[in-house]
Amino acid sequence: MNKSVTNTLTDADVILLVIDKLSWTDEDEAIFKKITHKQPILIINKVDLIKDKQLLLPFLEKITSQHHFLSVVPLSAQKDRSFDSLLNEIRINLPIAPPVFAEDDITDAHIKFLASEFIREQLFRFLGDELPYATTVVIDKFEETPTLTRIYATILVNQANQKAIVIGNKGEKLKEIGTHARQNIEKIMDAKVYLELWVKVKSGWADSELSLRQLGYEV
Repeated sequence: MNKSVTNTLTDADVILLVIDKLSWTDEDEAIFKKITHKQPILIINKVDLIKDKQLLLPFLEKITSQHHFLSVVPLSAQKDRSFDSLLNEIRINLPIAPPVFAEDDITDAHIKFLASEFIREQLFRFLGDELPYATTVVIDKFEETPTLTRIYATILVNQANQKAIVIGNKGEKLKEIGTHARQNIEKIMDAKVYLELWVKVKSGWADSELSLRQLGYEV
């Protein structure tokens, strides 16, 4: 998995490094040191939870004196504050280049990847800090017809208690995740979509080279 992360960092045109409030942890430092080929955009998330806002400026001055960033964007992700500023920073730092794929070049493989990413996005959105680190999404089946596309996906977690977190009380959390992911998939496909989600426990999958390869990660 570390190899996949490193390759992704190398291929990325813009890198976003997200930290919580006024905290720069050892993990943040380790990730920053992996980003050797370009400067990231630093996102300070959850600024709405900083009680004393006067602490923000000294923190910014300290962190930017010790590390080099393209820019720094204070953000409240859950409350959708400053997203326009973040999107603008991403736009101005993206290189001008020809499209990697033709505009109408949408294949099953692309849709499967996008579907898993949309599901993953909603996991982050609805679970936040509760989201288990070792969580991934697998598209088990993809069936496309003229009137309906059926997508069957599994959310893999490491432990039974993590499964309960993803499912939520009476399945409400999983239902919300599925509904919003389906709506996003329908927009990109411009078609009706049936999305079925399952949550399964696969202990140790993130530490198993065989499991990682089977799930498409480079190890």
